[in-house]
Amino acid sequence: MKPVALILSGSGRADGSEIHEAVCTLLALSRRDMPVKIFAPDMPQFRVMDHLSGRPMAESRNVLTEAARIARGKITPLSELDIDEVSAVILPGGIGASANLCSYAQDGIRCEVEKDVLRVLSAAMTRQLPLGFICIAPVLGAVVAAKLGISLTLTIGDDPHTAADIEALGCVHQRSDARSCVTDAAHRVVSTPAYMSAPDISACFDGISELVAAIGAMIDGR
Repeated sequence: MKPVALILSGSGRADGSEIHEAVCTLLALSRRDMPVKIFAPDMPQFRVMDHLSGRPMAESRNVLTEAARIARGKITPLSELDIDEVSAVILPGGIGASANLCSYAQDGIRCEVEKDVLRVLSAAMTRQLPLGFICIAPVLGAVVAAKLGISLTLTIGDDPHTAADIEALGCVHQRSDARSCVTDAAHRVVSTPAYMSAPDISACFDGISELVAAIGAMIDGR
C-alpha cells in the first residue's frame, strides 16, 4: 500500500498544525496499519505565537522545521511530494492550515494558496485521490475546489461564518457532530470538525478515526 500523505503546517494550534489533531490522525492511521509519510512546506510561518500568553512573538520560524517536532524529525519538504507515490492526502487543522498553507486567515475567501499545496490538492482532486480535511482545513479544500470549478460537500461542524464562506466558494456545507465525519463519495473527499466544535480530545479522536476509516475504505475500493 502506498503511504498516506499527511500535510502539516507547523506545530501548535495558534500558528501551525493543531498538535492533538495531527497526533490523533497519526494514531488512527497506525491502528489501521496504514503507512504514512509526513510533509510540510519549507517556508516561514505567517506569524509566531506564544501559546501560553496568546500573544504574538517577535521572531521568525520555519513551517517545515516546526512541523518536524510532531513528525519526530521524519518529514519531507512538500515540494518533493509526488502525487503518484501516495494513496491519499490528509490535512489537520490549526491556524497554520489557514495562515501558512493559504492566506484565508488574513484574506478570507479571496486568499492565495501556497504553490505546492495548490499543486498537490489540485492533482488529488482532479484524479479523485482520497482527501481528508480536518477542523479549519475544509476551507482550504473549498478554495482549491473553487479554482477547479468543483463543488465539494464539506463540514467544519456548525460555525456559521466559516460555513458561509465554504458555501460562498461554491461548495456545500453539511453540519456535523465532532465525533463523526462527512463523506463526499462522488469526489472522494472526507471532512470532520475536530476542534472547530469538539469539546475534548476524545471527541476529536472519534471524528478523525471515522475520517481515516472512510479514507481507508476508499483506498481499498469499498
